[in-house]
Amino acid sequence: MKVKKAVTINSSPEELYNFWHNFENLPRFMRHLESVRVTGPGKSHWKAKAPAGQSVEWDAEVTEDSPNELIAWHSLEGADVENSGMVRFTRATGGRGTRVHVELQYEPPAGKAGSLVAKLLGEEPEKQIYDDLRAFKQVIELGEVVLSEATIESNNLIQHAGQPPQVAAAQ
Repeated sequence: MKVKKAVTINSSPEELYNFWHNFENLPRFMRHLESVRVTGPGKSHWKAKAPAGQSVEWDAEVTEDSPNELIAWHSLEGADVENSGMVRFTRATGGRGTRVHVELQYEPPAGKAGSLVAKLLGEEPEKQIYDDLRAFKQVIELGEVVLSEATIESNNLIQHAGQPPQVAAAQ
């Protein structure tokens, strides 16, 4: 399976590249990641949430690294989820910041059946990448991921309508 997504962030390619390149930052905005630990030059160990309360783990290595422009990687042999991908940072037109492009290729655990289960549980990678890029934008532009009552709760998949703040009755 292949996923491609992009977002424009009001920041320089240098700042975004440096933040992303510190892989241990990624769980700050990628809700499905439990941890990323750098294990050596260009190598890291990843642990992610999987459908039905499970976890998957893999080791990855950087295959291409162009400062302020591109980071590409692939999982190593023995990965629970075989994957590869890249993130590219390009200046947006009109001085609007940086366009961040992510491409991810992966082999879902349990093949097509695993992909269907993930979709039914709202954990499909295409939506995760979209949500992750929006959260990355918030972390960079606002300093945090903003959640509201309208956020889909991952445990029960119920979406609550946003409500105005409660105003105390006049006395």
